[in-house]
Amino acid sequence: MFISRKLGHILVWILLVATGTNYLQAQTVNFTEYTGEVLDANTNKALVFATLSIGGTNVSTITNSEGEFALKVPKEFEDDNLIVAFLGYKTKEFPIAQLETKKNKILMEEFAMALSEARIDAPNDAESLVKEVLDKKGTNYLNENTVMTAFYRETIKKRRTNVSLSEAVVNIYKAPYSSNKKDALELYKARKSTDYSKLDTVALKLQGGPFNTLFVDMVKYPDYIFTPETLSYYEFSFNTSTRVNDQLIYVIDFKQKEEILDPLYTGKLYIDAENKILTSAIYSLNITDKRLASQMFVRRKPKNAEVWPTDVSYRVDYREKNGKWYYGYSNVLLEFKVNWDKRLFNSVYSMSCEMAITDWEENLENTIPKTKDRIKSSIILSDEAIGFADPNFWGEYNIIEPEKSIESAIKKIQRQLKRDKSNLESASKP
Repeated sequence: MFISRKLGHILVWILLVATGTNYLQAQTVNFTEYTGEVLDANTNKALVFATLSIGGTNVSTITNSEGEFALKVPKEFEDDNLIVAFLGYKTKEFPIAQLETKKNKILMEEFAMALSEARIDAPNDAESLVKEVLDKKGTNYLNENTVMTAFYRETIKKRRTNVSLSEAVVNIYKAPYSSNKKDALELYKARKSTDYSKLDTVALKLQGGPFNTLFVDMVKYPDYIFTPETLSYYEFSFNTSTRVNDQLIYVIDFKQKEEILDPLYTGKLYIDAENKILTSAIYSLNITDKRLASQMFVRRKPKNAEVWPTDVSYRVDYREKNGKWYYGYSNVLLEFKVNWDKRLFNSVYSMSCEMAITDWEENLENTIPKTKDRIKSSIILSDEAIGFADPNFWGEYNIIEPEKSIESAIKKIQRQLKRDKSNLESASKP
């Protein structure tokens, strides 16, 4: 089976029947938290996944699906500038001192590309450009051992209702991009809230945790989508160019060739025109065979149900510092249906996970956690995490601002679990 089966094996989504010495250390750091939203200056449309970073540092965050952000700025950086970037928009940079602590509105202007620039001469062979980008990863991307602090979140929904939410701060001991050595992960903090009463008679769990998002870093892990062999299974073509950070970006469309029957991918690659660097990728799995797709993502299921994915989508964004690029953010979305025997209606579920690098530094001594302290790729984060009780759980660490629906779901789930606990205590009394 082709490479899609390999990716499916790494990103394992499971359906389970249910019956009813750390590098990152807790510190006292003075910081100021700024919140707000990033919007299109003309339409007020929320800009999703816009990057906010402190100039000259590795501290950064990203806007959520509603364009909202929360950025914790250490006191030592409060005299620095904030840099806001979004694909196709003019990069904005201004002093952090200009921000209010709450309800900031950062308006971004779309980059108006001249017609002649939009039609700029691109290489004749899009596939050759993709090969060149992958071949130059040791030159253009971080080629040192680093330790990255990352925020990770995964959610499970039944239709539009959040039923399981898990979050974590992890340490990523990232190997150089030129190395074939895989990155090591270490769990620092994790919390969860789950209400299985909304999941019919099954408990849905996501296996792999942060690895699901880490392996979307296709520059570090090209074998999960593009290899020298599988590149020939795709058709590559140039789309209209765009700009990010005032740099010209080639947009390359790719799709699997018609004669390739195994489910592969379709999407877009965003490549820096001058330096031949992949800055972003957005793609999805071609689901033409429900049986094959089910085998890729469903590890275990009830005997009385047929389960298949209806949408599997990926995104990865890279960031730059001092001319070197590195993995900055990724997300994965899986939507699927459960067809129950002797039931009139299908159940519709979705699983999503996302991870953002919020800080990093060079790992000069190549410190790596012991095997027993590393996260295993088989981890089920919701089984490892604790509850949502502590409001100061994350302290000074940057996170992705929760969506309103997630905040609401946490409160609802907590109330339901509290009622269930109260009912059980009442029932146990003589």
